[in-house]
Amino acid sequence: MKKITIAVLSIFTLLSSPILLLANLKLPSVFTDGMVLQQESSVAVWGLASSNVKVEVFSSWSHQTYYTTSDQQGHWKININTTKAGGPYQLIIKDDQSKITLSNVLIGEVWIASGQSNMAMSMKGLSAKEPVLHSDSILATANNDQIRFFTAPQTSWAQPMQAYRKTNWISASPTTARNFSAVAYTFANELQKKLKIPVGIIQVAWGGTFIQSWMSAKSLQAFPEVKLLPQSDVAFEDKNTPSGLFNGMINPLIGYGIKGVIWYQGEQNVRDPKLYAKLFPLMVKDWRSLWGQNFAFYYVQIAPWDYKSVNHKAPWLREVQLNALNEIPNAGMAVLTDIGMENTIHPPDKQTVGQRLSYLALQQTYGQTKIKAQGPTFHQLKIKDNQLWLTFTHHEGLHLTEPESSTFEIAGADQVFYPAQVTISKKGLVLTSPKVTKPLAARYAYNGWIKGNLYNKYGLPASSFRTDNWEIKPQ
Repeated sequence: MKKITIAVLSIFTLLSSPILLLANLKLPSVFTDGMVLQQESSVAVWGLASSNVKVEVFSSWSHQTYYTTSDQQGHWKININTTKAGGPYQLIIKDDQSKITLSNVLIGEVWIASGQSNMAMSMKGLSAKEPVLHSDSILATANNDQIRFFTAPQTSWAQPMQAYRKTNWISASPTTARNFSAVAYTFANELQKKLKIPVGIIQVAWGGTFIQSWMSAKSLQAFPEVKLLPQSDVAFEDKNTPSGLFNGMINPLIGYGIKGVIWYQGEQNVRDPKLYAKLFPLMVKDWRSLWGQNFAFYYVQIAPWDYKSVNHKAPWLREVQLNALNEIPNAGMAVLTDIGMENTIHPPDKQTVGQRLSYLALQQTYGQTKIKAQGPTFHQLKIKDNQLWLTFTHHEGLHLTEPESSTFEIAGADQVFYPAQVTISKKGLVLTSPKVTKPLAARYAYNGWIKGNLYNKYGLPASSFRTDNWEIKPQ
């Protein structure tokens, strides 16, 4: 294991103290001027003081003072009640020697945005060759103090950290939003427009990362194939060291009041869908347990792309993500079968991704049931002579945008798939092929790179799927 030097570690330790070092009273940097607190909740506030001293927290929205006492090591934590969305307010924290006043505090809806590069990708794009679609027009209207971002430093650490290096909450503007996650900004913007209340995003993302790095060491102990390294107060050089990002980026947030999480990750785990099927639901369960809250969890199914030698495993991982909806309660999945790009793993259309995540939140979390959030979902297969009949849920206005494409395939007992002819019926789809006289199974968009074309009338796409459970073979 490669570690940073003692000199660099000392500098990092100093930087990680978010308040002036001369003061006894210190707060983690997620508690700063301009922060957003979750509305109508009991939210935690915590920090450091001298040992065994009384700490007071005063909220200007309720004019109420809360009291607690620091422990022997100076740690303290207290829960305070928030009101309905509004602000700006003040939060005043005092001990026997110091006072910290946090100003311009808003109360609204708080979401964590996590994952790898497609979540981390900012509005300014990754490069001239990997831009964000329509970013100029989106940024031109991004002047909105009701949307605020806290971007966690990208840190992989060998034991759970208690605080980040100094980082601030930042309000959205054409200048600042260039550096915000494009997916998360669109999500926040849609919520803010629909709910008309402040929205805070805590951006915790890093490109090219395995899910194992985002999971706690405790949750990974049951997986001998995941090699955990000993805990120590040093940085991991490799961002993909198991539990490193959990320690450095998730642990400092645990307990901060949130409404939910949006998650865009999986591309890095394409080579092992079987393991991902076990790890993904476990990660969500573990995070919720640590927060003590069954918060909403909305995630993005990875988009089609040419994965070369593992092209056959990419749709399998998408299938794992689809099936995870049966294992993760209070969750939803945004489908991207229609916006992938063959020449880049970073689809430029991040606006559609953020919008589809917002539809899930608005429908399932905020009760706006008129908003449609799900595309056609395969329900049942029936075999009638040489035809396969497929039915779907969320099938209203089922249609194919390119009827002659070969997104659907069928196979018989030999398990060899051929392009299918598709007819739309009142109840779903009918598939046939002159090369398959006795069909048994169907697959849709089941390839690493493919352009999905099955939608319902709300313009929402169907996930790739298959009706068989045969061994996945290289194409």
